[in-house]
Amino acid sequence: MYSNWASDEEVTRYLTWPTHKNIEITESLLSTWVKSYDNPAYYQWAIVPKSLNEPIGSIAVVHSDDSIKMAHVGYCIGKPWWGQGIMTESLNAVIHFLFNEVGMQRIECRHDTRNPASGAVMRKCGMQYEGTLRRADRNNQGICDAAYYAILAPEEE
Repeated sequence: MYSNWASDEEVTRYLTWPTHKNIEITESLLSTWVKSYDNPAYYQWAIVPKSLNEPIGSIAVVHSDDSIKMAHVGYCIGKPWWGQGIMTESLNAVIHFLFNEVGMQRIECRHDTRNPASGAVMRKCGMQYEGTLRRADRNNQGICDAAYYAILAPEEE
């Protein structure tokens, strides 16, 4: 994680968590993730290509609301793997899992409008653009506009 994406300022540019300055930060975070797996409603995955057998990114439910069966998904992937369809495949798998195994009815994502590649992943996964909230989010670039996308369970192919 540290080497493949968390320490890369270009990868974390539009994320809500800071670039990891040392491997101890990554180790601490991974320890927290492992402890959180005791909660059956905790969803955090590493993206590991079979050909590489090491993690190159992560995807997770970063917020959920059981009262409306909604999950908000966030993701990132190391720069060497950008533009290869890996994140689209990963998000599609998570969407399918959340609808069919967990019973979610709405899955949403958002991205900084200055990061259109993230929105392209969402569209490729069948998510519909729902609008942009102006100056409604904060990431490593500061306060930003957030473009929202969502897909509903009946819309999944």
